[in-house]
Formats: sequence, C-alpha cells, structure tokens
Amino acid sequence: MLKKIRVALAVVFWLGITLLFLDFTGALHGWLGWMAKVQFLPAVLALNVAVIIGLVLLTLLFGRVYCSVICPLGVFQDGVAHLNVARKRRKKDRKPYGYSPEMKWLRYGVWVLFVIALIAGVQALVALLAPYSAWGRIVQNLFQPVYLWVNNLFAALAERADSYAFYSKEVWLRSLPTFIVAAVTLVVVVVLAWKNGRTYCNTICPVGTTLSFFSRFAMFRPVIDKAKCKDCKMCEHNCKAACIDIADHKIDYSRCVDCFNCIDTCKFGALKYRYAWGKVHPKQSEVTADSSAAPQNDSGRRAFLTGAALAVGGATLKAQEKKMDGGFAAILDKEVPERDVPITPPGSESVRDFYRRCTACQLCVAECPNNVLRPSTDLKHLMQPEMSYERGYCRPECTRCSELCPAGAIRKITKEEKTQYHIGTARVNRTLCVAEEGVECGNCARHCPSGAIQMVEDEATGFKHPVVNEALCIGCGACENLCPSRPISAITVNGRHQHLNEE
Repeated sequence: MLKKIRVALAVVFWLGITLLFLDFTGALHGWLGWMAKVQFLPAVLALNVAVIIGLVLLTLLFGRVYCSVICPLGVFQDGVAHLNVARKRRKKDRKPYGYSPEMKWLRYGVWVLFVIALIAGVQALVALLAPYSAWGRIVQNLFQPVYLWVNNLFAALAERADSYAFYSKEVWLRSLPTFIVAAVTLVVVVVLAWKNGRTYCNTICPVGTTLSFFSRFAMFRPVIDKAKCKDCKMCEHNCKAACIDIADHKIDYSRCVDCFNCIDTCKFGALKYRYAWGKVHPKQSEVTADSSAAPQNDSGRRAFLTGAALAVGGATLKAQEKKMDGGFAAILDKEVPERDVPITPPGSESVRDFYRRCTACQLCVAECPNNVLRPSTDLKHLMQPEMSYERGYCRPECTRCSELCPAGAIRKITKEEKTQYHIGTARVNRTLCVAEEGVECGNCARHCPSGAIQMVEDEATGFKHPVVNEALCIGCGACENLCPSRPISAITVNGRHQHLNEE
C-alpha cells in the first residue's frame, strides 16, 4: 500500500514538473510553478529557508522520500529501472539487483567537489551535477522540440495546409554544447538506472548525498525483523539502491530512498516501515515489540509522502518557414554580435548575482515567449541562460521569466518595475547603418519603447542617423531585433553589470 501511494504521488509530481518545462505558453505556471520552487538546490540558491527546513524535516521524519517522490530525475530513474525489472521477470530472473557496499570515495568526493564549486561560483559544474537542473535541460533540449513539432503537425493538418515547415535550427538547437550535455546526461542516467537502479543517486548526485546525512537518523524507516526473516533475499534482490544486506540483516539508511520495494516483495512480513528514531540498526527485540504494538497501515505516515512524476514527455519547438525577399532572394539570418558583457533578464540585480544563483535548469529558456533566452556557450557560464535578440526582443509587458525562476536568480517583478531595470545599452555601428547610404530608415527609433533613440541629422552628409540616449535605454533589444542590417545589426545591445542604474 505504501508503495502504491508513493508511486501515485511521484507520478503526479514528476509529470507536473515535466509539463512545466513543456508549457511554452505559460498557462500551467500558476498551477505548477511551486513544484519547481520546492526543489532542493533552487531553494538553497534562492535562500528559501522555509523550503530548506521543510525538506530537511521531511528527511528526518521519513527518510529520503524527496529522492523517490519530489526529484524528477530520481523518479525518472525509477521508471527506467522498473522497465528493466519487468523485462527480467518475464525471463524468470528473480534477482535484478543485489547488495553492494557504499562507494564512499566516489560519493563524498563528488559531494566535496560540488560544494567547492558552489562556493567558488563555478556554476557550470554545479549545474552539471544538480539533478533538477539536469532534468530541466533534458526536457527543454530533447523533449520540448518533439512536443511542439507534434503540435505543429496537428495544427497543419487541421488547417489543411498544402505545405508546412516543421524544422527550425533555432528551435531544435538553441545551443549545441547544452544539447550535447543534455543528451549525454540522459544516456548516462538511463544506462545506470537500467543496469543498477539508483547508482546515480547514491554515487553522483550531490543532493542525494546531502540528504543522506539526515536520512540515516530518520524517525520512520524500513526495519528488518530477524525473527521473521527467512533469508530469502527477495528484498535485497529488489532494492534499487543496493542498500539491503540480508547476510547481516542491515539496511544502509544513507542510501535508502524509501521506494518500499522491499516491503512490497517480502512474503513473510519481516520488513516494516516503522518508528526507529536514533537507531542505526534496531535490535530484534525492539523490532518485534514494536511490530506487535504498531499497526501496519499508518495513515499519518502516508500523508507526508510527496511525489514527482514519470512520463516520457515529448517536446518541440515551432518550426518557421524560410522568409524570402519578394520570393526571390533568401534573407540572411542574423548573427549574434560580440558583447563585452552578457545580457541577463530584468529581475536579476546584476550579471554576477544572476550567474551566482542560476542552476541552469533552463525553465526560463523553455518558457520565454519572445525566444530571447538561450543557453550560453561561454565556458564560464556554460548552460546558464543569456539573452540575445536575433529572433525577438524582450517585450516591456512580459515578466514570465521572473515569475517562474525557482532559484531567485530572477526576482519576481511587475511590468512597472521592469522599466527600472537597465539590463543593457544600445550602441550604433554607423558603418553598418543603412541610413549612412541615404536610406530613410529610422526603424530603431520608431520601435524603441523607452524613447532612447532619436534620428539626428548629420551636418556633413545631411542624412539622419540614430543616436542613443544611454540614460533612457533599458536594453530590451527591440532596436537590434528590428534593424534591417544583416547578418549583424547596425545597432546592438551590450549588457550592463548592474541593472538598476547603479553603475
């Protein structure tokens, strides 16, 4: 019964987080956004004390249920492992797993490396190891394009379009390095889960190791009753965490993720989920006495089990047809200009603060309706988002990314507050500007929402060219995006270190 409750909650939770990354319109954020904010690492970086204390207390009470219920990558591994176990059972293999000692050198070595990287601000390594961020990248880079491609297909069929373009390089491949990292992560996680269950969680995942410091002292834990145990090893062979040693009748609670497989498979009632506060390995007499006093079905325990979800969500981005100039010449795609300072979203206090807090989960990238956020390819900020304006600009009325960031890298702001954030400054390269050739353009000045650009007549040539008032420029990128000059815009935005006019 406990396993069924855990699985049901896990499916709901994991499916909710996956849909949150697939929801390109942002319609589900109001309902599901809290699921991202109760993830462990985002809560730590956001200094969300209530969530951190809540997760620690949850672990001290019931063990590592976070790993088997709330963490999306952990639940995904459960699903992969379940498929392999089902395959082995069809082949009459009753021993899918077995006990293995803790690999302390690897487990704690990775954890120490993670903590050092977190303190030193090496966010690329932090993002690579964080389970929630890894799952976000997998969904955003590998599943979301498929999801949106299917949506486009059905839309095209419904409209009976004669031709429809389903492929777009910009949509399918926002960042090649991030795509590769996401694909490799998925392969590694699937292989480890398929062969050994929760090896990734108990040897690599720093969040799992952190919670293991508390789970070994959990108030409620699976306990072996030696008097009833027949040494059949069914529990050991079904433990995905490889933490049950029937030879010594011991369970390594630092690695146990409370999946309840052992309880579900024990035919002799020798395993119970019981009160065991302060006891690393409860004595047989204590277990026997407790088993006679405590009912098997404790509804109070179940109420605290929370979940994450299992799904193989698809995901894709809309494809766009190639624009043609009068049907004859293809318009060149815009290229990313060189920027001295990267541009980070309004709501981030500064570039430094943004990259210090960001977990590279890419939820903001997946949800950006203007397509201006994409994973950085810079080694210093690899996989963390940055803004660029080749395919859109940051509209003044949009605050989507600030509403959903779980790590506090982008603080929640209103539309009015957004105008106070000066995330960049536009600059004009007159050698690229068409106005220098006598063309009456003024596109940048017409579309600047803050009135920071004016067309000023050059006394020497008599042509009007754009001039930027840096005090008014907010760095939204409308000018850069709408500039007709290609492949590099004649007016481009350079980021600012501080975003609230504190420079």
